[in-house]
Amino acid sequence: METKPEMTSCALVELLQLFESAALPVWLDGGWGVDALLQTQTRVHKDVDIILPVADVPKLQELLAMTGFAVREGKPPDSFVLANGAGLEVDVHAVTFDNDGNGVYRMQNGEDWIFPAEGFGGRGRIGGMSVSCLSPATQVLCHAQGYVPVEKDFCDMELLEERFGAELPSRLRRDLRRA
Repeated sequence: METKPEMTSCALVELLQLFESAALPVWLDGGWGVDALLQTQTRVHKDVDIILPVADVPKLQELLAMTGFAVREGKPPDSFVLANGAGLEVDVHAVTFDNDGNGVYRMQNGEDWIFPAEGFGGRGRIGGMSVSCLSPATQVLCHAQGYVPVEKDFCDMELLEERFGAELPSRLRRDLRRA
């Protein structure tokens, strides 16, 4: 039976330390972003979703190329996935910050997604390391819009609601009851 690659907390901490040593500002999003906020790993992760300034994408690509990562899908600089030979993935969401501090993210479909400025204030922990991540409310916003949530997304949103009171949109609350 083939085992799927897993982005372990140890592998993630190594990447985050690499980013830190290169002065690359990144925020965790998605499953690891939720787990950082909760300060515990709640499930297995196949990748890590990161947000960083568009201007830092070349530096990120150069840094990760030295450790065997290359573009697997998407098109830099905005929305793309880097993967290494072991199958680890870094899903990159690069943003341009506007005058109000909002992160404007150009998705693969060409549309812009706006990460609210206050969403970049999240702090969490992965493997004992303090990390920047999206806030609980912004995590819920990201999970609730832009794609159809699956079971793991509903679980993430429930955990954020239970721990932080991050309210689920009513549409998703109905979907959650059906899941």
